[in-house]
Amino acid sequence: MAFTIVLAPEAVGDLKRLKANIRSAVRAAIERRLRHEPRKTSRSRIKRLRGLARPHYRLRVGEIRVFYDVSGSAVEILAIVPKSESESWLAQFENRA
Repeated sequence: MAFTIVLAPEAVGDLKRLKANIRSAVRAAIERRLRHEPRKTSRSRIKRLRGLARPHYRLRVGEIRVFYDVSGSAVEILAIVPKSESESWLAQFENRA
């Protein structure tokens, strides 16, 4: 089953701010990893996040982190941030699970 990919407005802005080659790699990874098996965790690419109300998953694409939730047949991408900013971005969701 193919999942629908939905980008939150913040994620659209995040994607536009990336350099073209990185943006292309992120788009390819989203299509390859999230279109058919967004819940399939792996040791390096997809990680299920615990202790947070949102997001539930993180996709690693080089130095970029894609945070997303899965509901029904849709994957909602909440943010696309560099690794250096991911901890501060996640801090806003701590202890709200």
